[in-house]
Amino acid sequence: MPVKQNKLQTSPGNSFPLGATVSGDGVNFCIFSKNCTRMELLLFDAADGAPTHVLELDPVVNRTFYYWHIFVNGLSEGQLYGYRVHGPFDPSRGHRFDGDKLLIDPYSKAIVTPQNYSRVAATHKGDTTQTAMKSVVVKRHQLDREYHSHVHNPLHRTVIYEMHVGSFTADPSSGVAPERRGTYLGVIDKIPYLKELGITAVELLPVQHFDVQDAPPGKTNHWGYSPIGFFAPHAGYASAKDALAPVREFREMVAALHKAGIEVILDVVFNHTAEGDHDGPILSFRGFENRAYYIPKADDPRYYANYSGCGNTVNGNQSIVRRLIVDCLRNWVSDLHVDGFRFDLASVLSRDEWGAPMKSPPILWEIESDPVLAGTRIIAEAWDAAGLYQLGSFVGHRWAEWNGRFRDGVRRFARGDNDTTHELAMRLTGSPDLYPQVDRECHRSINLITCHDGFTLADLVSYNEKHNEANGENNTDGSNENFSWNCGNEGETDDAKINALRQTQMRNFFTLLFLSQGTPMIVMGDEVGRSQQGNNNPYCQNNAISWFNWNFLKRNKDLFHFVKGFIAFSKTNPFMTSPRSWYMPDASGKKEITFHGVKQHHPDFNHESHSLAFSLKADNVDSELFAIFNAYREDLEFEMPPGDWRRLSDSAQLPPQDFSADLTNAPVFGSHYHQKARSSSVFVRQV
Repeated sequence: MPVKQNKLQTSPGNSFPLGATVSGDGVNFCIFSKNCTRMELLLFDAADGAPTHVLELDPVVNRTFYYWHIFVNGLSEGQLYGYRVHGPFDPSRGHRFDGDKLLIDPYSKAIVTPQNYSRVAATHKGDTTQTAMKSVVVKRHQLDREYHSHVHNPLHRTVIYEMHVGSFTADPSSGVAPERRGTYLGVIDKIPYLKELGITAVELLPVQHFDVQDAPPGKTNHWGYSPIGFFAPHAGYASAKDALAPVREFREMVAALHKAGIEVILDVVFNHTAEGDHDGPILSFRGFENRAYYIPKADDPRYYANYSGCGNTVNGNQSIVRRLIVDCLRNWVSDLHVDGFRFDLASVLSRDEWGAPMKSPPILWEIESDPVLAGTRIIAEAWDAAGLYQLGSFVGHRWAEWNGRFRDGVRRFARGDNDTTHELAMRLTGSPDLYPQVDRECHRSINLITCHDGFTLADLVSYNEKHNEANGENNTDGSNENFSWNCGNEGETDDAKINALRQTQMRNFFTLLFLSQGTPMIVMGDEVGRSQQGNNNPYCQNNAISWFNWNFLKRNKDLFHFVKGFIAFSKTNPFMTSPRSWYMPDASGKKEITFHGVKQHHPDFNHESHSLAFSLKADNVDSELFAIFNAYREDLEFEMPPGDWRRLSDSAQLPPQDFSADLTNAPVFGSHYHQKARSSSVFVRQV
């Protein structure tokens, strides 16, 4: 392989900071590798070209303890580079060094992918120098007010919108310019829509650089849960094609969202990487120090513990990896200015270096207590793929949790299952059965009906079974239990009654979500009835199955109006914004909430009950609230509390009577209310 002969001026360099750091008139490179015997730094002018220089690192001059380092004069931001790391290939001892593989720096701030990138080549023997991804030198961002002004919405006034950067504007119906579709800049173009809807935070599906080829043959990894560059914004979401575009455009997107008062939360994946199982490719971590970065099987280090369900498990409580994770989070906050993180399969990070659950996991406490991260949101998916379920028992005093019990309990009630009314009462009141601590803010429960993982809301009311055949895995992927109900027909139908019932059910779900204590989260497109054609796991579908079809905004404008109205109500009503649990008694022993059935003060929590009502009243609030939920197959007559009640919503009514934003013009109701089957209503009165 030809290499330029002109010699670069180098010096030993420093063992800190890790990664590639622009300093003065050059770049300092530093990498961790404990057991390698020889290290080469390769420099490139192009992602798919031959190296311009191959620099051999001297184990005496360029090594301090386990850190290999070199300073190269004359280099600057935008330089492409990679490593070749030589050492023992001995899987029985946990070593998988392969000097033929070009490796990405684990601390890469940006990554470029050649057009001939091959995941297959990285899996087999042979040189990958020209077919591998390359790291990019990125200069530390100079902080300025425009980019650095984080948004700090109070949690009790937060509404989260889970969104896929690519899918949000990829469809031509988005109206976004072709070169900006599916990009960070495309998100900027749709900020007015997000503002109109009323959300206060976007939670982005993974934007850490991922391997799009980690998917079944003929498919692409679309969701991004296949990370290989923890520090680097995904290059595929940049509209420009230069090496620094992902970082530049990501910062532009964050700045624009901040100007609109919208927080940016990242879905981060520190539980596994794109390198997969023992037969997977050598792309980065595996080739630098396999045993440090991954948890091996206890009885055979040739294989990986698989608590992630994706082939390997990141060794999150190993000291080197702990530092990498915290450094990474700090980088996203300090240099890229994000406001928080949702940790995918966060319970993996509570396992020790051998996979055993820990009572007090160091990495989770470090994240909670780190001063740079102190003002950020930290949200846990409090379980993993191997059965470790920590909902309600996740460590710390600041972590919020995705409430999977809320999702399942509300779905089962709305479907009409037995034994669901008491659980619904718990979910409505911030899940005090899961979070009994009196000093815990109830909004640390992230309440959701749907998310990227599973049916969309429209599919939840249209399909009894998943339909994932398009994924190429014989419909074996994705969850088999969705607690869904198709309302009488599987999939699309022309039956007007079924379609009307589906609209009512979607309004029921939104009513339950926005009338519950906790922080509500909706998934992109649910507000307009977006469908994935019954696919509950379209992780590999970068097409119309996953894309937001903006034509649905016209088709389901009434549903959008309903959701928009409830979001506004949830952010302004004093009961909805109260950080104190309705369920917990105050100093005088009174609760703000009272449960009812069809008769006042007589809730029915029996096995076959399918209805529940509640009222909210507090001494320091000048209004009261009354809500009815009838999941029964027949109409029911509910006794109303005394007073003149104005109807905010009734999911069984046709638009615009389904929601009355102006309560001064809303219908007034007296002693009883006829609640139609499988519907819900909300009433407000001034006191």
